[in-house]
Amino acid sequence: MTKIDQKQDISQLQQIEMELLLEAVYRHYGYDFRNYSAPFVQRRILNRMVAEKQRTISGLQEKVLHDPLVMKRLFKDFSINVTEMFRDPSFFESLREKVIPLVRNYPAIRIWHVGCGSGEEVYSMAILLHESGILDKTRIYATDINQDNLEKAKQGSFPLEKMKLYTTNYIQSGGEQAFSEYYSVKNDGACFSSFLKKNMVFFQHNVVTDQSFNEFHIIICRNVMIYFNKKLQNHVHQLVYESLFNSGFLGLGNREEIRFTNYAEHYEVLHSAEKLYRKIN
Repeated sequence: MTKIDQKQDISQLQQIEMELLLEAVYRHYGYDFRNYSAPFVQRRILNRMVAEKQRTISGLQEKVLHDPLVMKRLFKDFSINVTEMFRDPSFFESLREKVIPLVRNYPAIRIWHVGCGSGEEVYSMAILLHESGILDKTRIYATDINQDNLEKAKQGSFPLEKMKLYTTNYIQSGGEQAFSEYYSVKNDGACFSSFLKKNMVFFQHNVVTDQSFNEFHIIICRNVMIYFNKKLQNHVHQLVYESLFNSGFLGLGNREEIRFTNYAEHYEVLHSAEKLYRKIN
C-alpha cells in the first residue's frame, strides 16, 4: 500500500467517524448537525478532537457522549457567533432606505432575527427603528440555537473597546444621532439603553429542527445558511417562506444567495448587492 493510498483510507475512515459522531449527537442530545456544510463540520470536529487531546474522532465521540461538558464545547464550536453592531453598514442603510418606508404605516410590525448570536445586530435594528419613529409599534423576536448567546444578548452590554468600530459602522449606515447617546459606560462595558430592548423577545430556536412560530413582516437571516448544505438550505428557506407575510421582506447575508434555491421564484429582488428580497407569492 502506498502512502497516497494510506492517506485516502484515513480520509475515508474519518468521514465515517464524522457521520457516526453527528448521528450520535443527534440521537443523544437532539442537536442535528448532519446537514451542515461538510468543510465546516470537518474543521470544527478536527479542531475539537485536538483540543480534547484525542487521537481519533471515535475517541472524541466517546467523550462527547459520556461527558456533557465536552458536548457543550463542541456545541459552541458549531454555533459560532460572528457579529458586530451595524455589521455591513450598507445593509442597514438599505433597510433604512428601501424597507422602512414600506412598513412605516403598518399598525404593528413583527421582525424575526434568525441566529441573533450575542445580539449586536438586534440592538442595531432597534436603533434604526427608533430613529425611524416606529420602534414602539415593533416587536423584535431574536432567536439563536445557543442559550449562552441569548443570555448575553438579553443583557445588552458589549465591550467598550468595540464602540469605536461600532460608531463608525453606525455613521456609515446613516445614523442620525451621536451613537454614544444610546449607551452608558459601566466598568468595561457599554450598556445599551433599556428602551431599546423593551420590545425585544429573546428565546432559543433551532431552524434545523424547530417549526415556524409566527408570521413576520421582516425576517433577517444573515450568514446563517452559509454553514448548511444545499438540502438544509432549502429546508430553512421553506421555514422562512412560511413565516413571512405576503409582501414581507427577507434580508440575507452578503455571502448567501436565493437564486439557486427552491424558493427563488417567490421573491423579487429589492437590493441585489445587499441581498434584500420581498415575498411576492
